[in-house]
Amino acid sequence: MVTRKATVRDVDPIRKLINGWAEQGCMLPRSLNELYENIRDFFVCEEQGKIIACAALHIAWEDLAEVKSLAVREQSVRSGLGTKLVGVCLAEAREIGVKRVFALTYEVKFFEKNGFNVISRSDLPHKIWNECIRCPKFPDCDATAMIYDIAKGETS
Repeated sequence: MVTRKATVRDVDPIRKLINGWAEQGCMLPRSLNELYENIRDFFVCEEQGKIIACAALHIAWEDLAEVKSLAVREQSVRSGLGTKLVGVCLAEAREIGVKRVFALTYEVKFFEKNGFNVISRSDLPHKIWNECIRCPKFPDCDATAMIYDIAKGETS
């Protein structure tokens, strides 16, 4: 199994992986256009030439980034791939000087195990809510906002 930055050839498998979970109401769907425009944000786990997991680190502001579109194929859930990808995203955030990384999630326990802490959604800048209008749950969001403080290496 290899973990690497995504390339344009990975877009369709990433879309299928994410949208499979989106159909179950677990995350927002992503269009091909959106994925091509943001491919540099993505990391993938590849096994025998197939994409089995993905995640993106999206810069939101000077000191803030988001872990988003974290998806693992159903057969590999609870295999450590999600944790590995979150770790890769946090390492890149450190490397480029981002101070805090947030996630909007339904998987609170998973993110807590990875050092994130629950915060109020109102603690995040309004800028990050631009995707919410596409969510079928809008305006009744039930995702939990969580944050990781890079500088402290722990939750804030």
